[in-house]
Amino acid sequence: MTQVRPPNSRRATAPLCRLGGVATALLASLMLQACSPALDWRQVRPEGWQLQLDLPCRPATQTRLLPLAGAPVELTLLACSVDEHTFALASTDLQDPGRVGPALRALGQAARANVQGQVEQKLAARVKGMTPQADALQWRLRGQRPDGQAVQAQVLVFAHGTRVFQATLIGAVADDRMTKPFFGSVEVLP
Repeated sequence: MTQVRPPNSRRATAPLCRLGGVATALLASLMLQACSPALDWRQVRPEGWQLQLDLPCRPATQTRLLPLAGAPVELTLLACSVDEHTFALASTDLQDPGRVGPALRALGQAARANVQGQVEQKLAARVKGMTPQADALQWRLRGQRPDGQAVQAQVLVFAHGTRVFQATLIGAVADDRMTKPFFGSVEVLP
């Protein structure tokens, strides 16, 4: 179960939330149940993940068995939507260090494919406490939804041990002003 902490003092000045990422089917169902009319930042600590992050809306959680880098995994997704944007965090424990790099690459490829995205920027991931990985990256993408509507996304993939993570913000505008409060709050706990 995900622990939701009381809202912290951070407040955003821009509209936030709409999702893309690994599992489009997961996202569609979560978007129907994870909507919120206003930003309400809260600290979230998903149980068993050794991770905390801030989200601007109450997340819904769903777990599914999905293929990742050639093998089925149980992927858990936390997502919430507000102001026509979605924030999401997906994670799975691969149990095998040799699968981490290929899984991070596959998560990034899936995110780009979900929005038919063009990479505008690619940076090394910076998450406090993450395990160093060459494939831990952050992308800024410009693409479109299945209905043809223009969309922007920022995607962050990283690992802690054998657990891989994908944080995603997707919507009409997914610039740094919107992603910094989200990505900047992600922290692996000791």
